[in-house]
Amino acid sequence: MATPAQWLEGARLRTWSASITPVLVGSGAAAAVDAFVWWKAALALVVSVALQVGSNYANDYSDGIRGTDDHRVGPQRLVGSGAAKPAAVKAAAFACFALAAVCGLVLALTTAWWLILIGAAAVAAAWFYTGGARPYGYNALGEISVFIFFGLVAVIGTTFVQADTVTWPAVAGALGIGAQTCALLVANNLRDIPTDRVSGKRTLAVVMGDRMTRTLYVALQAVAYVMVLLLAITTTPWTLLALLAVPLALRPVATILRGTTGRALIPVLKDTGVAELVYAVLLTVGLVLT
Repeated sequence: MATPAQWLEGARLRTWSASITPVLVGSGAAAAVDAFVWWKAALALVVSVALQVGSNYANDYSDGIRGTDDHRVGPQRLVGSGAAKPAAVKAAAFACFALAAVCGLVLALTTAWWLILIGAAAVAAAWFYTGGARPYGYNALGEISVFIFFGLVAVIGTTFVQADTVTWPAVAGALGIGAQTCALLVANNLRDIPTDRVSGKRTLAVVMGDRMTRTLYVALQAVAYVMVLLLAITTTPWTLLALLAVPLALRPVATILRGTTGRALIPVLKDTGVAELVYAVLLTVGLVLT
């Protein structure tokens, strides 16, 4: 039986920036038009984090039963390491999805009914990333899904449920956060290229190869800061505060460009997540000060 510490590790705290940052920026964009609603922001945060943790457990379960994690380079998984039974991890994933669904339903019923459809699509995307007969994460589509659901949908959706409209800062923020969250997944998949090839997991990194994957990581980081500059020009110079996160982003970029491989890439995930979180906090502050 897995310990609480092992369950917490299975939830992959290093990746939680992907679910926290879009809600921060989306709420900042709502505040920029004097439409911030604290309880809706709180519910959006629960939805986002629950989907993130549920997705992590779902990936743990699906990769574990397929044997993808048998020779894992990164931190041990619950199923792959034998720490927890597959059924227990699957149940944990669906419990998280259920929590996200309940909170999302409240937001939809108080905003617009069609948000239920988007929520259902987000849950399906979280499960079928590595679950089902033909997981799209095994066919180089993971980054696209992450960009859509933890970038565009999460940021713009957070703004919409509060402001009942879509604004340019929300769109620009969504592009920046989506790019950084994709960079997090790219770094993860770069590390796993050798083992993914052996197990038949055809990620975008496996398709592109080592060199192009590193280039993609750097490009995604650059996109995030280009969005800051565009917001500063078109909205408010206060968004330039987010540039203070550049030094934090340069650390993982340097590691990637050095050609680091294997377990030595694990710190890149933490550094990327920290840089994204600081970026989001500073961008949110800038939007609030608009």
